[in-house]
Amino acid sequence: MTRSELGETRREFLQRSAALAAVSFFDWTALAGSADGSTSGKASGPGTPLPWYKRTLRWGQTNITEIDAQRYDIPWWRQHWRRTRVQGVFINAGGIYASYPSKFPLHYRAPQLGDRDLYGELARTAHEDGLAVIARMDSNRVHEAFFQAHPDWFARDIHGEPYRLGELYVTCVNSPYYDEYIPSVLREIIERSHPEGFGDNNWNGLERDKFCYCANCERKFLALTGHSIPRQRDWEDTVFRQWVDWNYARRMEIWDLNNRATRDAGGPDCLWIGMNSGSLPYQGLRFRDYKAICERSELFLLDDQMRNDNTGFQHNGQIGKLIHGLLGWDKLIPESMAMYQMGRSAFRVASKPEPEARLWMLEGLAGGVQPWWHHVGAFQEDRRMFRTAEPVLRWHAENQQYLVQRRPIANVGMVWNQQNTDFYGRDNPEELVELPWRGWTNALLRARIPCLPVHADKVGGEAGQFSVIILPNVAAMSAAQAQAVRDFVARGGSVIATGETSRYSERGDRLEDFALGDVFGAHIADGKPSYADSVKRAMDGAHTYLRLHPQIAAKAYGPGSRLMPTEKRHPVLSGFGATDILAFGGILDPLRVDSGVTVAATFIPAFPTFPPEQAYIHEFTDIPGVILKTFDGGGRVAFVPADIDRRYGRDNLPDHAQLMENLVRWAARDEFPLEVEGAGLVDCHLYEQPSRLILHLVNLTNPGTWRGPIEEFIQIGPLKVRVRLPGGISGRKIRSLVTNDSFKPKLKQGWVRFEVETILDHEVVLIQ
Repeated sequence: MTRSELGETRREFLQRSAALAAVSFFDWTALAGSADGSTSGKASGPGTPLPWYKRTLRWGQTNITEIDAQRYDIPWWRQHWRRTRVQGVFINAGGIYASYPSKFPLHYRAPQLGDRDLYGELARTAHEDGLAVIARMDSNRVHEAFFQAHPDWFARDIHGEPYRLGELYVTCVNSPYYDEYIPSVLREIIERSHPEGFGDNNWNGLERDKFCYCANCERKFLALTGHSIPRQRDWEDTVFRQWVDWNYARRMEIWDLNNRATRDAGGPDCLWIGMNSGSLPYQGLRFRDYKAICERSELFLLDDQMRNDNTGFQHNGQIGKLIHGLLGWDKLIPESMAMYQMGRSAFRVASKPEPEARLWMLEGLAGGVQPWWHHVGAFQEDRRMFRTAEPVLRWHAENQQYLVQRRPIANVGMVWNQQNTDFYGRDNPEELVELPWRGWTNALLRARIPCLPVHADKVGGEAGQFSVIILPNVAAMSAAQAQAVRDFVARGGSVIATGETSRYSERGDRLEDFALGDVFGAHIADGKPSYADSVKRAMDGAHTYLRLHPQIAAKAYGPGSRLMPTEKRHPVLSGFGATDILAFGGILDPLRVDSGVTVAATFIPAFPTFPPEQAYIHEFTDIPGVILKTFDGGGRVAFVPADIDRRYGRDNLPDHAQLMENLVRWAARDEFPLEVEGAGLVDCHLYEQPSRLILHLVNLTNPGTWRGPIEEFIQIGPLKVRVRLPGGISGRKIRSLVTNDSFKPKLKQGWVRFEVETILDHEVVLIQ
């Protein structure tokens, strides 16, 4: 093929891009502007178009397999792009397999590719249709010939043997492969086909559970620290922690290096955007820091293709909000959404049930992510998957102006940081960090209380919208983060903290006392349990309980009676009038509490469950499980050393969820911007745009919600909705963006009420 056949010239590319940008500007004005058609200051006129990464809202990807060069039906896929209204596509370019005839002899071509430029053909076709192109890379592994040619570019174990995954060899992030070779490949691809940007599935190299002892790593680490690469994971070892920091920093060096290469070759808007997961432990395992990445990125590529039985569909909405909290709500988060079956087993060429795929997509849209359908292979024997994405993306296209450039409304913030996952969670982040987080998010979902993730570094300056912040076992905190929480309370804010919150430094060192002990009104009493003890307590399923104070259950129906105290229980124990105990399952240590605090529950130690003749409470203690404190400035603090959030995340006991809901309602004085009444499990997301509110109601009511895949939707309704109206929104006009029905509003004292008769999968309500 000639150069002209392989790809357009640079001049042609720039001319086409300018023309497309001018057209897209007018499209964006219509979709993202305020009520008067403005663009919220994002552009001042047709001469200042938005860049592709701000206007491309729907994506598609056909992951090219090594035999697709012989069977890729480009006309059919081109029509599918149009049917699904995508504005951008991901196309396999290079890495493990080159989908074009690369000039680099070691850039392995797909066996059936020959001299065909399949990637180039697809990129040209997409550009002709006005679509943005992201060239997909997979730069972590290569074939044996590459290893034989450059053996010093590869990760090696302590015995000097190369790391392998199947027949592929794992490259080292500290080698010339990343410093020189990959940037050269990026420049080659830009010269041939001018993609708008690059993604990379495996840009982070070797994972944290493996050490690389190649000469490059040993030399660089020694020069920086004066030490050799550690021989084992030891979170108490200063050198190991330096190694962790060093690896995080190297990933950001790679990020910056690749962006310099793409921008130098393709212009300031040619971005290298990597790829990131939707899991904090997974990110930590791969040395990928959400915060550092979001500070660098104009677009966040999210590879979070499915839910599992633990996380649920709601995870997709939560992770979108978590990332937006760092990235900003004026930027986009396309998410790879698998149309094939994923779960305990990955059936890459079998269709995911349509309700399962659809509900995952709808939760993502509710959380502010952009849809991106994903297939593996250009030809499928299971054709059902090709019908799944179209109705969702068509609806998205029709309503896109309501799904971007909006501000979330919630007065409850959920605090997190990466250090807690890494230096406290260590090798058990699921138990110590993820389960408490999941317990709270699920409890608030059950209570229909909107909540936003907030990074611990942002509690000080950017938490103004919150009246309550929750710290779900945020054990590892910096002194500045702890002070920000203290200042939040001093300003009248309320705090709920659980487990070992603030018990460790940001580096995972156990402190003599809680850094926030003065805020909690509770302090470490005796001893210094080890980190191993913390893990044991987290994982223990002991037969323990919490005793509620005062004891009033004898007033309820049941045998026997005794003299009852006259005082009332605290509001956080509302709904438990017929019981003096709650199942717990954890272990508590003694604490020293300040005067003036209220201890609402204490610890009941384990006692035998067998034989049944011994199954009775043997001992009560005064060890506090729930501690409540009120400050003169109006702030309310609930410290819950009993890790009921972790227990609820694991066991789904309704009593735990009810206690957690009570704590939030007390801390917030029962003032929330949204109320939804009616049967069913409904995830609620509320947003504001100029002169209007957008309310997402996602129906998660299904026996498969906690164990998938789901096969059908279960209709619910009616739901009674009450929304507080911000200034400038009258609430007199309310309609559905799903059914296009209108709702009859009832206005009273700054609130609007209306009723949603039925919801099948989701409802999106526009309030003007």
